[in-house]
Amino acid sequence: MRIFDPHIHMTSRTTDDYEAMYASGVRALVEPSFWLGQPRTSPTSFFDYFDALLGWEPFRAAQYGIAHHCTLALNPKEANDPRCTPVLDQLPRYLVKDGVVAVGEIGYDSMTPAEDHALAAQLQLAANHGLPALVHTPHRDKLVGLRRTIDAVRESALAPDRVLLDHLNETTVKEAAQSGSWLGFSIYPDTKMDEDRMVAVLKAHGTEKVLVNSAADWGKSDPLKTRKVADAMLAAGFTDDDVDQVLWRNPVAFYGLSGRLQLDVPAPEALHEGNSILRGGE
Repeated sequence: MRIFDPHIHMTSRTTDDYEAMYASGVRALVEPSFWLGQPRTSPTSFFDYFDALLGWEPFRAAQYGIAHHCTLALNPKEANDPRCTPVLDQLPRYLVKDGVVAVGEIGYDSMTPAEDHALAAQLQLAANHGLPALVHTPHRDKLVGLRRTIDAVRESALAPDRVLLDHLNETTVKEAAQSGSWLGFSIYPDTKMDEDRMVAVLKAHGTEKVLVNSAADWGKSDPLKTRKVADAMLAAGFTDDDVDQVLWRNPVAFYGLSGRLQLDVPAPEALHEGNSILRGGE
């Protein structure tokens, strides 16, 4: 079984997670830039983070045979902080990098005017750079937030079929599908979606343009949730081909819209900027 996790925050995870993911079938992933929990106080902290997503994390992933790509953006939550918004002016110099396969995560957190501005600006950046967009739908007022997101996409220069609407659930999947966008579902231990609910959505709506991710981060989350969804699909009567479509071919097709997806993992270098992932005398 081959698995592509299209949304996971490996900066928050350990090398043990990389090892366990590879053993479960994960061979590729996309790491979206996101809020780190501790608010940033200047654009320069974003740039160091972006550099890590383009350098250190692909290096770590390669040690475990996993192809690593990223998406870069000013995230919705910090779009409300005027100390952070200058990031929008500097994003173009990062969006030309080979490892960047989409603009994201963009979208809504609290649905403020500042978030409207950041979303519209970054949808335009995606269109300008020939990149798709990964859009975070809000965790509160989900249906209202989805509709506002769909309106923003409709008003943008980016076609809906180059947009992945993420963090969907049973209340938002129908209208998201009708919008023509790709459909993303985050599987969590206690919140968002779980394996059984995901299987029910797949039975009702099919496997076309559906992506399943773990969205694992620094909170209570599980980087093996993609494999658990695959196992639940098989137990529910889905075929191996169905599983391969949802867990591999769909994310490859979406992020392949960037023209930058490289699924062959290069032989890992021993060091990245003079550092290894080893410690002590190993």
